[in-house]
Amino acid sequence: MDTRRLRILLELSRRGSMRAVADEMDITTSTVSQQIAALAGEVGATLIEPVGRNVRLTPAGRRLADHSVAILAAVDAARLDLDPGAEPAGTVRVSGFATAIRRALLPLIADLHQTHPRVRVSVLEHEPVEQFALLAADDIDLALMYDFTLAPATFDASLVAHPMFTVPWSLGVPADTPDGADLTGRDWIVNSRNPSEQDVVRMIGAVAGFTPRFVHQADSLALLQDLIVAGLGVGLLPADRPPQAGVRLVRLNGPEVLLRAWAVARRGREAWPPLALLLSRLGRGDPSAAS
Repeated sequence: MDTRRLRILLELSRRGSMRAVADEMDITTSTVSQQIAALAGEVGATLIEPVGRNVRLTPAGRRLADHSVAILAAVDAARLDLDPGAEPAGTVRVSGFATAIRRALLPLIADLHQTHPRVRVSVLEHEPVEQFALLAADDIDLALMYDFTLAPATFDASLVAHPMFTVPWSLGVPADTPDGADLTGRDWIVNSRNPSEQDVVRMIGAVAGFTPRFVHQADSLALLQDLIVAGLGVGLLPADRPPQAGVRLVRLNGPEVLLRAWAVARRGREAWPPLALLLSRLGRGDPSAAS
């Protein structure tokens, strides 16, 4: 089977229209249609069916799209295996959340300048929802993303996720909040770009017997703490570092909130020498220092 045709079918399964596939792959819709038809002839099955003015994959088309993930990953891996001992060289596009970039990635980049000068790292800041889309579109090579044990991320068959570290989180409140104060009626400050944090807070509320009121959103931990100091609400903060002045951390009695950090790449790509180098180095650090 022609791997280009498999890529077109896989893109069609993800994007849902020939026009979207044509725009993404910089080809014409006629080419998309012709390549899908040729692929159907190769496998001897109908792969798409009309739905109004659009098309959708048939059950056979969906099965072949699922197989395409493994087939294309194997092709990528085979190409890399042609030169497994190659000196790492090239630009690795890394998307990460701010804390991982500051504490894990930046020191690594500084070291690579000395040890592997032919490896370059392009740094982008994104939240997990955005990173999944970037990986699917092949716009990044590596995502340093996170999830919470109370709201675990789902990594599909096209991705491989390497665990990096785990950090407990606590509740951040104004420093003058007395011990034992009832916090159930407070306004909540949650991440502006990661809806899973709201799921975590809802679970905390369900156990404690209250419904959280989400009033403010901030994806910067520094800004979140500024809002807490201003008396505008409470929010979740990492428990492995001291908060800023005016904020106090309160241990959550249950359920425990743990943030897990992952290094995520497209399956079959992690053997690419520059990416493999980054993955190996990211796994060496002290987890408590890389949160």
